Amino acid sequence: MLLSSTVVLIRLLYLLMIRLFGWVVLLARSDTSKDIEILVLRHEIAVLRRQVSRSKPDWADRAVITALAGYCLSICGCTGLPHPPRCSPGTGAW
Repeated sequence: MLLSSTVVLIRLLYLLMIRLFGWVVLLARSDTSKDIEILVLRHEIAVLRRQVSRSKPDWADRAVITALAGYCLSICGCTGLPHPPRCSPGTGAW
């Protein structure tokens, strides 16, 4: 038991020191290098988003979503989509 808690304590101290040194390095860097890193990370995200295809729900998924939406609307007493306000004839206002 003592050995496992010692290992956990050493690991925790290691992770804290790594995080602390990372913050010190971040403070020492210039704004230009931080901006460049942000641009690189944004580019990586854009590339990854192009690689991942969106899954299209099939008819069973759509049926479940429709049933759950109808159930939720019946519980809250809502009518669903909002309707535009009615205008009096001849007022010209929508």
